[in-house]
Amino acid sequence: MEYRKLPRGGENERFGVLGIGMGGIGQTPADEIEAIVRKAIANGINFFDLCTAGASYAPIGRAIRDCRDKVFLQMHFGAVYDENGEYGWCRDFETIKKTFWWELETLGTDYADFGFLHCVDDDEDLDKLCEIGVLDYLKELKARGVVRHIGFSSHTPRVANRIIDTGLADMMMFSLNPAYDFEKGDEYGVGSVSERFELFKRCEREGVGISVMKPFFAGQLLSAERSPFGVALTHAQCLQYALDRPGVLVAVPGVQTMEHLDTLLKFLTATEKERDYSVIGGFTADTVTGTCVYCNHCQPCPAGIDIGLVNKYYDLALAGDAIAANHYTKLSVNAEACLHCGHCESRCPFSVKQEARMDEIAKYFKGGSYGTAR
Repeated sequence: MEYRKLPRGGENERFGVLGIGMGGIGQTPADEIEAIVRKAIANGINFFDLCTAGASYAPIGRAIRDCRDKVFLQMHFGAVYDENGEYGWCRDFETIKKTFWWELETLGTDYADFGFLHCVDDDEDLDKLCEIGVLDYLKELKARGVVRHIGFSSHTPRVANRIIDTGLADMMMFSLNPAYDFEKGDEYGVGSVSERFELFKRCEREGVGISVMKPFFAGQLLSAERSPFGVALTHAQCLQYALDRPGVLVAVPGVQTMEHLDTLLKFLTATEKERDYSVIGGFTADTVTGTCVYCNHCQPCPAGIDIGLVNKYYDLALAGDAIAANHYTKLSVNAEACLHCGHCESRCPFSVKQEARMDEIAKYFKGGSYGTAR
């Protein structure tokens, strides 16, 4: 398991890149839910999203009782549950507040690692949550240590950027998969290719971690018959695709059974070839041609350049990140070492003209005028 650190978190706040979404597990027998969580933890999974998971809170709580300080729980303010644990969507402050304290009690914990503004897809959603006092309440809970970090879930880049503007969010849960990113998805795949990618880059630049929902596009990407591309991808390809996006810390696909968990765990032993998603270049080139997404499918570079990292530092520096520019100058091999051999361009699934790009990057940093947004 690879672990990634929360940029605005403590040294111990590191998440396994494979997490679990618990929203669809409510109909599973309680003993199996508990066994699933225990097995996930035993295999290095330490991040759990609890959106719509009310019916499964008690067995989850039993599973984490002896290791609460080793796992991270993402809890949503605006997701509520009836007496049977059935999920509902709510914008009533007292109901949201009551639900949160019920969640803590049922889970057997006294804090949430992440308190999320739930499903903020429209400006009206954010306005309402602020108006009724939920955001202020989250700030209060964070000051008391009952909520360790504030975050939000969304499908809409424009609204996500508005929340990030507040400076309060340490984490964003966002819908991310090839269908959404390349404008082949449903109504939740909001935003153009460039708009979504700029959001992800902003999160990385400003230290807002991303947890990924819908990495398989509700399973459609796993079936050639149901995929909008007419080509089936594997679980490993979809997960690796999500984890290669800027800012992403953890993917949280849902599970309902032990078999589902076992399927996901195969990602941890998948080979580089099995994780290679370059096939998408064949059916998305019309929307992403020329855009480096730092996937490193061009590696290994004969000159030893970390091409994805060089591109990332350049993009961040263009956006005004002086720290990224400083990181670039410390690379042992930089863009100037490009041999113009064509190796990277022959392997790039997105048809990026990396030779010209390396020349551009080398010239930019050699000029020394970096660190100013333009």
